[in-house]
Amino acid sequence: GAGSLCTPCAGAGIAAPSGSSRSESDGRIRCTVAIEFLRAAAAPNRVLLRDAWVTLGRDEFRELALQVTAACGTGRAQNFPLKQNEVRLFTRFVKDGKSTIRLGPAGPSHIQLLLSNCPPDRLRRFVQTLRIKFEATREGKGCVRERTRLLSSLPRTFDTVSPVQARELKEVRARQALSDAAATPRKGQTSDERQQVKKSWSLCSGTALSQEQSMVLSAVLSGKNIFFTGSAGTGKSFLLKRIVASLPPNSTYATASTGVAACQIGGTTLHAFAGIGSGKAPLHQCIELAQRPGVRQQWLSCHHLIIDEISMVEGDFFDKLEAVAREVRKCEDPFGGIQLIICGDFLQLPPVSKAAEQPKFCFQAKCWRKCIHLNMELTQVRRQTDQEFISLLNTVRLGRCTEEVTKQLVLTATNRVERDGILATRLCTHKDDVELTNSRQLQELPGEQRSFKAVDSDPVLVKALDAQCPVSSVIELKQGAQVMLTKNLDVARGLVNGARGVVIGFETEGKGLPKVRFLCGVTNVVGPERWVLKGPAGAYLIRQQLPLKLAWAISIHKSQGMSLDCAEISLSRVFECGQAYVALSRARSLAGLRVLDFDPKVVKANSCVMQFYRKLRKEQFLIQNLSFVTMSDLNNIHI
Repeated sequence: GAGSLCTPCAGAGIAAPSGSSRSESDGRIRCTVAIEFLRAAAAPNRVLLRDAWVTLGRDEFRELALQVTAACGTGRAQNFPLKQNEVRLFTRFVKDGKSTIRLGPAGPSHIQLLLSNCPPDRLRRFVQTLRIKFEATREGKGCVRERTRLLSSLPRTFDTVSPVQARELKEVRARQALSDAAATPRKGQTSDERQQVKKSWSLCSGTALSQEQSMVLSAVLSGKNIFFTGSAGTGKSFLLKRIVASLPPNSTYATASTGVAACQIGGTTLHAFAGIGSGKAPLHQCIELAQRPGVRQQWLSCHHLIIDEISMVEGDFFDKLEAVAREVRKCEDPFGGIQLIICGDFLQLPPVSKAAEQPKFCFQAKCWRKCIHLNMELTQVRRQTDQEFISLLNTVRLGRCTEEVTKQLVLTATNRVERDGILATRLCTHKDDVELTNSRQLQELPGEQRSFKAVDSDPVLVKALDAQCPVSSVIELKQGAQVMLTKNLDVARGLVNGARGVVIGFETEGKGLPKVRFLCGVTNVVGPERWVLKGPAGAYLIRQQLPLKLAWAISIHKSQGMSLDCAEISLSRVFECGQAYVALSRARSLAGLRVLDFDPKVVKANSCVMQFYRKLRKEQFLIQNLSFVTMSDLNNIHI
């Protein structure tokens, strides 16, 4: 996906670089840079700088230029002027920390700067700053001729660009309003390419971090090993994605205890990363498994390990991982010197254990305290806005069920949450109940059944994709089928992960894609989306499929991370601590919730977890109330 800097992009909607404020750092990034000098009928000349600074600035003629310098400070800085009509920016893989800047006129001879291993958020801001600065000066004075440059007696200078100004944003927006690239496409540009250009410039995150989320991110960027937690709906997953995007991709491994949770952050399961199977084998056997070439390389290249849904990771397995890390990396620091960023809520689903055994949580692992420098809890709920419902959920989370809570939940049994033909999704405790309910309801619908088969990058690894991807390899639909979205498509219009809808028909042409009426009031033709997952030995797996799943029923486990518009819950078969809380907290509001056969006895919390959280809150209270502790002081705190 290339976006020409010389032509406004279709519906791009220029926005300021993401973050609470713009700064000079938006015009400078540290990454790997490959400089390719391409000449017609000649082999390309390539220079590779594995660690370099790329800076956007102005030269002695006050023209925009890019400067590339080795991070170690050795070698000569190289300046590349950004000439009008001779710059193209490729941004399809910005989310992976990669981008290409092509300099020179159209043709076989040009220069390419290939940027990689850059924290995606930093690269997004850099790309957006480059675009705004370039567009703001597009109609200024003409470019300085090469001969003039060579004969000039001006001393060579280079000044980093100033932060983006409101005036520049206004100019660029006005120019885009006058020249809509969708209506006046570039010569030879297809509609698919225009759509890609539109997506490629939607680079800025529209949601700012809260103060407590910013503190967590600052602690991560300072190098601390951190565990952050919070009740359902406090933005843990959102923050985790921002953390992933703020770290170098080549040395950052995003993992989770389950495949679905791993998919949401674009990673893999913790077991797949570790390469030691279930971890039940003796330590020496686990070390041997981790020493296999592909697995060992992952351990050695990992500098930042992210683990989501930590509540379902068993304590003994965590201890074994820590020992394996030290042995494989030949480093006696905790976890072999890897920075740990751990996220989850121990008051939600616990590790799987045998009926007679008490689960051993990660915080009960022998190495937990020496591995984790800082524990932090998010408290601001974002999923629900009704303070009464938030208070109810907090009470249930702590394993308490007062008379008032019982009364409120019992009253929901009469709620009419169905609307516009969209039925409530039933949350079930057992997977078999879900599959039986969805298949039976689909078969009872009249009309033709349509099958939509996924396109997978590796058909041999379909099972691996099925385990991690939130959509199956084959989706069966009929008119009238109850469905839910499994991916954010358009947050502003309410088309988000978990949004409920009903199939009202299918296209008569092309692939016969389903038309879905959603509860948010939007009717949309739903086309295929891509999921990129990490498979065995770090290989990327891709699945292209409709972002839909049948929604008459869904398991409580699979609902984690979702926000449901209308939900029906039967809690009679709850068998785990925290399971009732997870189910109830999926609902956006009390009005959109119907609880059947409620029994206060199913509301329970593990006593060990409660003790852990009481201690954690005391520690956090201490940090927040020490007036001399600032954001920069986090680097010196170890709790």
